[in-house]
Amino acid sequence: MQKIADNLYTFTGLLAGRVYCIDDGPSGLTIVDAGLKSAAGKIITQLKKAGFNPAAVKRILVTHAHLDHIGGLPDLKAATGAEVIAHDLDRPIIEGKEGAPRAGGKSSPPPDRGTPVDRVVSDGEALPKVMGKMVVYHTPGHSYGHLSFFQPERKILFCGDVFMHFMGRLSLPFAAYTPDMEENKTSAQKLAMLYPATVCFGHGPVLTQNAALKLRTFVNRWTD
Repeated sequence: MQKIADNLYTFTGLLAGRVYCIDDGPSGLTIVDAGLKSAAGKIITQLKKAGFNPAAVKRILVTHAHLDHIGGLPDLKAATGAEVIAHDLDRPIIEGKEGAPRAGGKSSPPPDRGTPVDRVVSDGEALPKVMGKMVVYHTPGHSYGHLSFFQPERKILFCGDVFMHFMGRLSLPFAAYTPDMEENKTSAQKLAMLYPATVCFGHGPVLTQNAALKLRTFVNRWTD
């Protein structure tokens, strides 16, 4: 596990998809996303190495139901007993009943193993046990039930795949896996207006320097 900020970590050595850990002390640990299927074992190993009991994981926040974000979810939930939290529109995919919509009306196959969603959340809802108060934002486009999570006092944003961050440059998500790119752009504008100080991406390194300015500059490419 690599420390990002106080009580905030990311797991290392995962093949694809970032997974984050928030340590809220008495309220337990919160995991954001679950990576590919191979990630679950690495997450549990790294938690133990850092001195955490896997049973301390109380919540898993799912940004969206693509396999590089939920592939490890069945094993991670089995190992921790954590509550799985997601948007209702992505729930059937997470539970293995449907495939994820893609561009051009196509869909990916359903996951081999579904995971029950324990709690459905919606736009504007607060999670008071996560970083004091984590606010849920519905940010559709890359998936119809895509969620982002924002801590307003610390200005920490978990944006899933609304933005990607490769080689120091921001980008939109891969078009083939995004059923509505225009809606994703609207979601990107919504997140940029939060003026985050730290941005945790689903793909790419965390952005901690001039994050708000970089997001605003990026979205201005299609809004000016």
